[in-house]
Amino acid sequence: MKRFLLPLGVFLGLLIFLGIGLRLNPREIPSPFIGKPAPTFKLAQLHAADKSISPQDMAGQVWVLNVWASWCVSCRVEHPVLMDFARTGVVPVVGLNYKDGRADGIKWLHEFGNPYTLSAFDNDGRVGIDYGVYGVPETFVIDKQGVIRMKYTGPLTREAIDEKLLPMIEELKRA
Repeated sequence: MKRFLLPLGVFLGLLIFLGIGLRLNPREIPSPFIGKPAPTFKLAQLHAADKSISPQDMAGQVWVLNVWASWCVSCRVEHPVLMDFARTGVVPVVGLNYKDGRADGIKWLHEFGNPYTLSAFDNDGRVGIDYGVYGVPETFVIDKQGVIRMKYTGPLTREAIDEKLLPMIEELKRA
C-alpha cells in the first residue's frame, strides 16, 4: 500500500498545477519589464529613413508602443481595433515595425491605414528582443517617466482596450 502513496502524491501535485495553469489567461504573460524603464533605442522611422525615433522623444507623456509586422496575420486582425483606438487621440500610438521590410511595412500601412503617430523600423528585431517580444503583435503602455506599466500579448480587442488599456492610461495620465 505504501508504494502507491508516492506516485499518488506526485499525480495529485501535477493535477493541482494543471488546474492552476488552466485558469491563467495566456494573453497576460508576466513581463520582467513591468515597472522598469523602457529599453532605450534610436531607430530610423519607417516612413523617413533619414529621421530617427527614440523613447526619449515621448518623455513626459503616457504613450503606447505597438509591435507589428506586415507578415503578421494577427496584426491584420488587430488593425481595425488599433485604428479606432488611435482615432480617439487618448495617447500617442508609436509603432515598432518588427523584422519586416521597409517597403512591405509602408505598403501595408498605406493599404490598411496608419494608426501610428510614428513608426520605428526594427529590421533586425534587436529592439523587439530588448523589450522581450517573442511574437507579434504585442503592445506596451509606457508612463510619463518612461516606465513600462503594461504589456499585452496578442491582438488587441475592443474589450482589452476598454477594460485594461484605457483604465491604465487614465490612471497614468492623472499621476
